[in-house]
Amino acid sequence: MTIYPFSAASIEGAPIGLDQFRHQVCLIVNVASECGYTRQYQGLEALYRKYRDRGFTVLGFPCNQFGGQEPGTEAQIQEFCTVRFGVTFPLFARIEVNGSRAHPLFALLKSSKAGVLGTEAIKWNFTKFLVGRDGVVRQRFGSRTEPVEIEPRIEALLAEPGATA
Repeated sequence: MTIYPFSAASIEGAPIGLDQFRHQVCLIVNVASECGYTRQYQGLEALYRKYRDRGFTVLGFPCNQFGGQEPGTEAQIQEFCTVRFGVTFPLFARIEVNGSRAHPLFALLKSSKAGVLGTEAIKWNFTKFLVGRDGVVRQRFGSRTEPVEIEPRIEALLAEPGATA
């Protein structure tokens, strides 16, 4: 299954169909503003700026399920990301990624690529899912994986035969 049938509210509240990212390589990340990994926003933005013209995007989904590390309103989250890290990649309204209220997109992501020891549950903020231009989840990366470490995999997906921006 692909990510394209899903939609989510943007950080401004407007519905966004993920089909608008068709034919792009996507890095989908559950993010938080008060986490030890929050500095990864800088690396995520660097990847986005480097590869966006080649058909790559980062999709950030704030989540408050891990230690209450995303307590602000959507407006506060957006301001923090913009002012502190210069984030220009798409941000969405806060969601849940685990449990019975998990966003359906994250249910797909987790079932497509298991985490450590085969577990589906997301363990912490800044778990990353790399999605090919075909909308299929290709890889999952834990919180400790720095964005720059994913760069070779992004380049490989962007260079796949038949890939078009």
